[in-house]
Amino acid sequence: MSRRKYMLVTLGFVLSVSLFSSLVTAMLVSCYDGRRQFELLNAVCGEALEQEPRLRIMISSALKEYIDGAAKISAENDVLSTLGYRISDFSGSAHMQKILFPAIGFLAGAALFIFTFMYRNKIEAMRIQTLADYLEQINTGKAIVLSSSGEDDFSKLEDEIYKTVTSLYHTKDAAVRAKNDFAENLSNIAHQIKTPITAISLAVQMMQDGGGYHLEQMRRQIMRLARLEEALLVLSRIDAGTIPLQKNEIDVFTLLVLAADNLQELFDEFGVSIHIQELGEMKVAADLDWTMEAVMNLMKNCMEHSLGGTVYCSYAQNPLYTEIRIWDEGEGFAKEDIPHLFERFYRGKNEREGGIGIGLSLSKEIIERQNGTIRAENRPEGGALFEIRIYSH
Repeated sequence: MSRRKYMLVTLGFVLSVSLFSSLVTAMLVSCYDGRRQFELLNAVCGEALEQEPRLRIMISSALKEYIDGAAKISAENDVLSTLGYRISDFSGSAHMQKILFPAIGFLAGAALFIFTFMYRNKIEAMRIQTLADYLEQINTGKAIVLSSSGEDDFSKLEDEIYKTVTSLYHTKDAAVRAKNDFAENLSNIAHQIKTPITAISLAVQMMQDGGGYHLEQMRRQIMRLARLEEALLVLSRIDAGTIPLQKNEIDVFTLLVLAADNLQELFDEFGVSIHIQELGEMKVAADLDWTMEAVMNLMKNCMEHSLGGTVYCSYAQNPLYTEIRIWDEGEGFAKEDIPHLFERFYRGKNEREGGIGIGLSLSKEIIERQNGTIRAENRPEGGALFEIRIYSH
């Protein structure tokens, strides 16, 4: 609440209390005056009747006309003034009491206002202390979920604190997970690097014994280290968020053809062909180079398990998403491997020798960062299937 609004509310509250106090005081004074008039009139009538009992009927009639409002009161009937009496002669001690009643009303209103004001300040102080204690608990790591205390001036602040604390907890959890993932990745990297280094060491040892056969093995292991280094650099850039993914309108068929062309030598080496269905022009908003990298990894995985057959690609589009399907006619995935296929450094049961377990996880990272999803399953007819969906919104 702003300071101006707070002052207006306080002023309105003071005026309300003052009006209430004035009303109560007026009622008390009116009752008191009525009683004083009754006692005075009763004394005068009693004295007159005591002196002259025959005046009873006359007095009764006069009082009735006065009460009913029929009597005409004017200066000519001002008997008390002609006898030398004034209003102040009948006030007596009532004058002080008339001053006392407003004073009591004012003091009662002031006391009520002060009590309400102090109570409000106490409630605000308690709310501030509650929020301060909660923030202190957050700093010490002992805070629980902040429960709502109703609607008041501090409700918005309470909501903002709750949202901030919730965000901090999520950030903390994400940082802990990132730390754990980093430690796990370091362990996997050490394991992945250890294997080719050991093989190279053994090959060098054999060469020292005069065996030239191991040169080829050394070359393969060095290439494996180079691929591992390149993949790790890409993953580190993805984790750091430093890979700029440009969203441009690209044709899906063109994307698949370019990915296949980049792998053509590898396909020829494995004796595998690739078939891409041409289903017309379909545009998708994505980064051409990185999306092609993701598709190439899926094609290579199918190629390595197609056993000299064919890798197939198709695509479709609807108002919600664009779908790309890549499959082979090989032996498919082991059932226990499917939930873990996109985990970093995971190597499945049927994984070929020399794989490092990064390609599929890299594809998943690239697709998901472009508002997409990727999944893998076994086809009922046999073989492995990858399905990419890139959503329009």
